[in-house]
Amino acid sequence: MLVGYMRVSKTDGSQSTDLQRDALLLAGVDADHLYEDHASGKKDDRPQLAACLKALRDGDTLLVWKLDRLGRDLRHLVNTVHDLTDRGIGLKVLTGEGAAIDTTTASGKLVFGIFAALAEFERALISERTIAGLTAARARGRKGGRPYKMTAAKVRTAMAAMGQKETKVGDLCKELGITRQTLYRHVSPSGKLRPDGSKVLTNREKPTPDHSR
Repeated sequence: MLVGYMRVSKTDGSQSTDLQRDALLLAGVDADHLYEDHASGKKDDRPQLAACLKALRDGDTLLVWKLDRLGRDLRHLVNTVHDLTDRGIGLKVLTGEGAAIDTTTASGKLVFGIFAALAEFERALISERTIAGLTAARARGRKGGRPYKMTAAKVRTAMAAMGQKETKVGDLCKELGITRQTLYRHVSPSGKLRPDGSKVLTNREKPTPDHSR
């Protein structure tokens, strides 16, 4: 089955997904299998993308108009596609610089492999800069603090995901970038909010640190 995802944001200069919709329909996606978000690509909370990814099944193919419709950044994009691949789901990009990506074909997988390598390179650079920054800070008598992990958007995503029996806790933690201990401290296995999760939702400016690391 073909499933399409569309997104429009203020940075597009347009608030319409008509062009994306027409392209996806022309590519063979049924109108009932289209998902649409109206949000910034940097925004964590994209409910229709979450619903789209959850609805996909082994053998399905996800179609997007352009590559930037799907991922917030390169790392998020690579993680998303790796998850789809592990689930037996293909990805096809219709136009733009990522149009060569079609993970249902050998050549398309090769192109995405290049993207994955670039993402790994990006992570290595970030790690090097972080270590260099901490070293410089210590030299000036400052110490780096523990990074904050849980956000309001992650708590809401965890609540929705944990309420679904098909959710794999390990995959969810990987996607959210948290440990199992952090997840269960904020949300119960059934998706109910726990005290730490309530604190995050009621005080977004002060997210709770990941003490389990």
